[in-house]
Amino acid sequence: MIAGSAKGRPLKVSKGTPTRPATELVRGAIFSMLASITDNWEQVLDLFSGSGSLGIEALSRGAGFVDFVEREPKACDIIKENLANTGLSERAHVYCCNVAKAISFLDKTYNLVLADPPYPDKTIGKIIDQLAVSRLISRDSVVVVTHSPHLKLEDKYPPLELLKERRHGDSCINIYRKGG
Repeated sequence: MIAGSAKGRPLKVSKGTPTRPATELVRGAIFSMLASITDNWEQVLDLFSGSGSLGIEALSRGAGFVDFVEREPKACDIIKENLANTGLSERAHVYCCNVAKAISFLDKTYNLVLADPPYPDKTIGKIIDQLAVSRLISRDSVVVVTHSPHLKLEDKYPPLELLKERRHGDSCINIYRKGG
């Protein structure tokens, strides 16, 4: 982790799965960008969680509770192990299922949604569309999506509108919020 209560604690990453953890540079950039947008991280949703690095970083920086969604069972076990090793398990839940399914059954509103999909996944726009109109997003929700610079995301996924876009190495970070 790069900041907060779990600073300096290394996270285990899954070998033999298609997950790719967000680098320290990207995590730092995301939370630096968020600092000027919102300080309400009471309820956080981490989609395509992989090792859990983004959600655990949010918890380390003061998030109240994080729901992790990851479809790879091996990666789900690693998220649980990382939560235990950082002492943050009591403020988290891991859902081991695909993201589209989780969006359909989760039943609370999140202040912050972090999505770090596999870079080869060209269907991320459909997931953002599904998320944008779900009950998981309120007027004050902020949605962060990391993606390959080779994949151009839209400026709008109504009612979500792009607030910021930054490139860091071979990663792009898009931040959305409901318009109007």
